[in-house]
Amino acid sequence: MSVIDKIKNASGPLFTFELLPPLKGHSIERIYTTIDRLIEFNPAYINFTSHRNETTYHERPDGLLEKKIVRIRPGTIALAAAVKYKYNITVVPHILCGGFSREETENVLIEMNFLGIDDVLALRGDPQKGDRRFIAEKDGHTNTYELVNQINNMNNGKYLESSLEDTSPTNFCIGVAAYPEKHFEAPNRQIDIENLKHKVESGACYIVTQMFFDNRIFFSFRDECRKVGITVPIIPGIKPISALNDVKLLPQAFHIDLPNDLVTEVEKCKTDKEAREVGVDWTTMQSQELIKEGVPGIHYYTLGRSDNVARIVKASF
Repeated sequence: MSVIDKIKNASGPLFTFELLPPLKGHSIERIYTTIDRLIEFNPAYINFTSHRNETTYHERPDGLLEKKIVRIRPGTIALAAAVKYKYNITVVPHILCGGFSREETENVLIEMNFLGIDDVLALRGDPQKGDRRFIAEKDGHTNTYELVNQINNMNNGKYLESSLEDTSPTNFCIGVAAYPEKHFEAPNRQIDIENLKHKVESGACYIVTQMFFDNRIFFSFRDECRKVGITVPIIPGIKPISALNDVKLLPQAFHIDLPNDLVTEVEKCKTDKEAREVGVDWTTMQSQELIKEGVPGIHYYTLGRSDNVARIVKASF
């Protein structure tokens, strides 16, 4: 059952979460351990992030720099398939514009189709490290709506090579991301929401938001989306604070604001363990209020840590 079907047929809010593929050279067992801690709460689906190649420079013995292209977290599709069939659960791999051509994207989608993976989260992705702006690959997509269009074309049996005959349509359910506090590259919130509407009109079935720590921001964002005619389900994405440095690192990395009350409570903490407890309490409060307000589900960004999310879900759903 696809994500949108699960949302439509659910008798209550869905619990879902996101995982990162292991670093290159590491085992899949850590992923299984994380899932094992959360599977008792009946997650509706699990997302798996995707990561583009990165450019690094290494000094050679002669003192010159050697350029090297690396991918530190490969294996998104294989990991998703392994989890799908081990746990009999819906999986949602991320598909990026950044770092991939249209043909590479089509080939990955064909592999997913063969594996029986019919759900995808379409994302533009971040700029390459060291670049101040996003630069598409040659023959790649510049915007998410272009990627959504390509996936939707395949759902209609239209592939990149127009000469193909008797093509089989795919059946992908497409999700996209949104930013309750505005994408940092958008000139203003109105344009950001119009861009989101464009993604939905291109074929997206539902929306998952970037993390936020003030529910009022989400409710305001949701209301604005409805006013401009965005009617698809909007799933809030949230993350518990898990370390003292999160109050500094998260705003820098994700261009979000933290409520002063939360920052004050974390700054009182002496250890990461104490900060983690504040995070559990705060995210539980967020979850309970979001559920009370009738959200279709809550998506948790775990970053591979599950014990705190398990406590939050147990107290909220």
